Amino acid sequence: MILITGATGHIGAAVIQQLLTKLPASQIAALVRDEAKATHLQAQGVSLRVGDYRDPAALDRAMQGVEKVLLVSGGGEADGLQLHQNVVDAARRAGVRCLAYTGRALHDRHTLTNELMKRHFLTEDYIQASGLDYVLFRNILYMDTLPQFVGPKVLETGIHLPAGEGRVSFALRREMGEAIANVLAEGDCANRIYTFTNSDAYSFHDVAAALTELSGREVRYTDIEPAAFVAGMQARGLPEFVVNLTLGFMTDIKNGQESAVTSELAEALGRQPVSLKEGLRELMGL
Repeated sequence: MILITGATGHIGAAVIQQLLTKLPASQIAALVRDEAKATHLQAQGVSLRVGDYRDPAALDRAMQGVEKVLLVSGGGEADGLQLHQNVVDAARRAGVRCLAYTGRALHDRHTLTNELMKRHFLTEDYIQASGLDYVLFRNILYMDTLPQFVGPKVLETGIHLPAGEGRVSFALRREMGEAIANVLAEGDCANRIYTFTNSDAYSFHDVAAALTELSGREVRYTDIEPAAFVAGMQARGLPEFVVNLTLGFMTDIKNGQESAVTSELAEALGRQPVSLKEGLRELMGL
């Protein structure tokens, strides 16, 4: 039995749908906070386990009969690291054979600007110290974030971000979910680390060029100063947390944190990942 946490979220749902093509539904369980939001999974034969990362007793119940757990990283809660640790502790108490985790493919944990990203590495440290067999999936920044980064009026205004000439090997979230499921289904849990990226790294100049080609309208990327970027976000009424988080992403991109390129996603998929141009076509309906 494989338990997928965060099962109604984007990455968890993608993992489960691919697992269903590889394994009988009776071998798949989903940890959900709201059973009503997972009736479609139950209808497919997936076992529902109700609970959340803040409830150790519910986690203990969810782990019963489970051999392998995928811990899908949580959001930006202040106690997010503790929540991850709660899942690891429950897996250890239940005698789970293998714990997998969705982390991040970043160049150097010690020079990150985005404080939230450091939590991924601290979670990995905790897993590695737990004594459990593990597999760590270090995912590159989702290509799915690009519509939010460039904004809904990008074809009229162009791209204005403080990312310099930084490059990112953006890959689609659904393809990373598919690759994670393939690895889990094959049973690999030999304390392995996978770094999932696209086959190329792209700058925001490349994003602008792809949007130009897809839309037939000239789109340009302008590298702006961080202060101007922050002022623009604040003028839109965005919360301080969102402003700081987004600026952290941009600064880390500028500093090369997201530029890794490996073949491991392609190998796990059995094909080349979707390119930037084709991904933008899909994400932005162009």
